[in-house]
Amino acid sequence: MVYNKDMRILIIEDEHKIATALKKALQTDNYAVDVSYDGDDGYAMATTEPYDLAIIDWMIPGEYNGVDIVKAMRKEKIHTPVLLLSAKGTIKDRTTGLDSGADDYLVKPFALEEMLARVRALLRRPVEVQQTILTVGDLSLNTVTCVVTRAGKVIDLTNKEFALLEYLMRNQGRPHTKSVIISHVWDYNADVLPNTVEVYMKYLRQKIDDPFKTKLLHTARGFGYRIEAK
Repeated sequence: MVYNKDMRILIIEDEHKIATALKKALQTDNYAVDVSYDGDDGYAMATTEPYDLAIIDWMIPGEYNGVDIVKAMRKEKIHTPVLLLSAKGTIKDRTTGLDSGADDYLVKPFALEEMLARVRALLRRPVEVQQTILTVGDLSLNTVTCVVTRAGKVIDLTNKEFALLEYLMRNQGRPHTKSVIISHVWDYNADVLPNTVEVYMKYLRQKIDDPFKTKLLHTARGFGYRIEAK
């Protein structure tokens, strides 16, 4: 697997020195990195923005601590891999952290090299059992045969339209900004403007929604686009 800025990582860590060191180390490995310094902001980011990995400190200040954030993510069926950081190193602490839904547990202090190795290992895992058939309402997408149907009717899509639809369907019900869509659907080196996303969303609507009474593609003003069967 090639690691590049298509991979987006969220760091939730209130100790600025640690957060800065983690961010720099990850950026050196060419990951795109967002940082939050408190639990409330971190919770909002972890549950509304799609990430390939989250590194979360247990003792983060705010209404939500790290374990609370992980539990909330799993309750909302967000399967982003989570590396939980903590100064607590007992077996009971590790068990509590992993039972909350975290995928790995790293005790402070730790070497950056070990952290990066844990990150690479988590990113090699499938985020979830990858479904062959994705469905939203009467819309179906087969990731193996690349056949898309709605109400039993086959819908022809271009490669990019298919990739955009698959991304939205894998993250259904959650709004995605144009920049996030670009980072996950287009190659990092591609020269893509935000209005390109608008154009492709228009193409999808013409094929997925316009011929049908129930609309699945929605615009969340100020947040972006989502697919959802209401």
